[in-house]
Parts: sequence; C-alpha cells; structure tokens
Amino acid sequence: SGLLTRSQTSAPTIRTLSSNSFSQNIPSCLWKLGRLNHVAIAVPDLEKAQSLYKDVLGAQVSETVALPEHGVYTVFVELENTKLELLHPLGEKSPIASFLQKSKTGGMHHICIEVDDIKAAMTELKKKKIRILSEEPKIGAHGKPVIFLHPKDCHGVLVELEQA
Repeated sequence: SGLLTRSQTSAPTIRTLSSNSFSQNIPSCLWKLGRLNHVAIAVPDLEKAQSLYKDVLGAQVSETVALPEHGVYTVFVELENTKLELLHPLGEKSPIASFLQKSKTGGMHHICIEVDDIKAAMTELKKKKIRILSEEPKIGAHGKPVIFLHPKDCHGVLVELEQA
C-alpha cells in the first residue's frame, strides 16, 4: 500500500491548451498552410513497394509516372486522409539516387503541405530566413507549383509546399 500512496502523490500535472491560447501564438500571414497532401518515401525497388501497398495492404495504387524534370519516378498510394508518394530514381543525377546511396533500404524523403498562395509563402519565408531550394516554383507531380524548404531550416525535414 506504500507504493500506491507514493504513485498517487507523484502523479504528473497535465496541462491542456485551448484552441484560443494556441492560435494566439501564430503570427498572421498573407498565406495559409492547408492540409497534408502527401508523405514521400524513397524506395530502392519500386515494383516491390507498389506490391506491398497494393497486394499486401490493399491500397489503391497509381501507375508509375516519370518526372524527368525532377529526376524521379512517382507512384501515389491513396489513403483515406492523404497520400503516400513512392519515389524512385530516374537518371544518375536524381536526388533520390543520392538519398538511396545514404539510406540503402529507403525511407521517408519529404512531407508535402498545401498552401493557398505559394508566391506569398516564398516571399514571407525568405524574410524569415527559411531557405528555399529553388528560385521559382517548379511544376510537381500533381501538375501544380511546388517549392522545397531546406531541411536544416525545418528541423531535419525536407518540406515541400504545393499550391492548393
């Protein structure tokens, strides 16, 4: 019974945040973050990865699409609330090839978040000293403008912003 008394008296205090107190700390922007569009996963074997999601897990999986301007093959796995993007190198200069040299079995490559105004986002992020990996947006896998933010400025995560 001594153990029970001790654990009852040392229970941690749980502090909750109301939505009001949280939103008061967010500065107003000329642009807004939207929903998570996808999580991209670099894969060394695209056919095996497609098979895992389609045949083993039962997901709806797109056909393979080549995006030479980005140096990748892409496949999208449809989930109820977002997508997974499977990435495989296309060409020797592919950023995915260099990623897979470091991580032979593959892994999470980037996350993609929608924004309502990509040009305003770029302007404001530059002012806030967030490095953008291109001078202008490129057209991404969904046919919409995209930019990538430097992972060192985003706590180790490569972040893609896509025009909604």
